[in-house]
Amino acid sequence: MRIGIIACETFERGLEQLIKDDRDIVHKEYLEFGLHEYPEELKKAVIEKVNALEGKVDAVLLGYGICNSLRDVTHQMRVPTVRLEADDCIGALITPAEYEKERKKCAGTMYHTPYFARMNRDWFEREMRKKMPNYEEVGIDIDWYLKVMFNGYSRVLFIDDHLGNEQECMDLSRQFADELDLRWECREGTLSMLEKGIAEAKELAESMGKGTAHARASAQEDR
Repeated sequence: MRIGIIACETFERGLEQLIKDDRDIVHKEYLEFGLHEYPEELKKAVIEKVNALEGKVDAVLLGYGICNSLRDVTHQMRVPTVRLEADDCIGALITPAEYEKERKKCAGTMYHTPYFARMNRDWFEREMRKKMPNYEEVGIDIDWYLKVMFNGYSRVLFIDDHLGNEQECMDLSRQFADELDLRWECREGTLSMLEKGIAEAKELAESMGKGTAHARASAQEDR
């Protein structure tokens, strides 16, 4: 079978760990993080990416949660597609049930995967420059921007995926929390939902293949 993966780059480390020796994966593409802030653009992008694989793959794993606009997006795909059953990348990396527990424990939480920890302040500074190109003229700097953005937050929760460089990522995450005067906590992550998504994409490809074979056999009998 031929499986394609279109996913947010936040899942690249985990997916690459799971599919490194998998010959069924014939296409993989990781889209830039941040598209979820523009729901219609995200929706358009993933539909175009998946539909471009028509005839090239048997099924696609869409490595995204709902992310504001993708709840029913698979119905608009011309290729059989599986989406992750989670609100967003955090839900996919700790499971929706655990995500709900963490939200009840502390609503004001900045969730830090290793990917987010590595982004550190740089990503936010780029966003500030993009959204407020005249920030220097009005006397704004990245420290002010971050303080406003995370006003009301009380903790940074690091999600350890055990995929390498854990200590480096933890240190960056702690530094981010310290600079914003937030408490820092750490918990385990899981690749189980990504693994399940890959399995479901393969099951979907297999079922579609059987359906096509059955249709062809019926057509031949009718002749």
